Amino acid sequence: MKFFKIFFLSVILFFNTSLFADEASDWLRKEIDIILNAYLNENISNEERFLMIEQTINENFAGTGIAKFIAGNAWTKASKETKKNYIKSFKRHLALNIASMMQGYSDQKYELSSSKIDKNKVILVNMEIFSNTGSVVVTWRLKEAKNRLFVIDLLVADISLVVTKRSEFNSMLKNVDYNLEEFNSILDNQNEESLQKIINQ
Repeated sequence: MKFFKIFFLSVILFFNTSLFADEASDWLRKEIDIILNAYLNENISNEERFLMIEQTINENFAGTGIAKFIAGNAWTKASKETKKNYIKSFKRHLALNIASMMQGYSDQKYELSSSKIDKNKVILVNMEIFSNTGSVVVTWRLKEAKNRLFVIDLLVADISLVVTKRSEFNSMLKNVDYNLEEFNSILDNQNEESLQKIINQ
């Protein structure tokens, strides 16, 4: 009898987990389509398109948590105002990075091929993007917080965007002795240059 109880509980848990993973895929598809539709809309300017993408990313990425992780030890030494400015600059940097990656988009098809929940309750959704030369798999890492989902990382060919950014930022922070306030100025200048490239492409 005990075996059957455990078996049925396992089955119920499996279906609930699968259902939640499927719901996460549906949510992700909706948010991805908002970004892709912005690229297909020829009636808006490059700046308007970027601002739409930035808003979507700010709403759906765990920007503050990612920013703190990437800043590393520099975060603990910074003032409250510096941290606030850094988070704002980092969120724009993230949006600009994703917008830059999307510049070559021309109505390629994609498919959310599978989803699962790992031992840390992170939802992994595989997205296969098709082109004339083949396909590439992007894995979205999602986490539930405050009764909704947030993107916490992107893996392209098993390479983490967050880990890559932490390494990149650490090299830059090292050059300013991990002074986050000084780093903010560098990041703001980079953001402005990237924005102008996107607007004027």
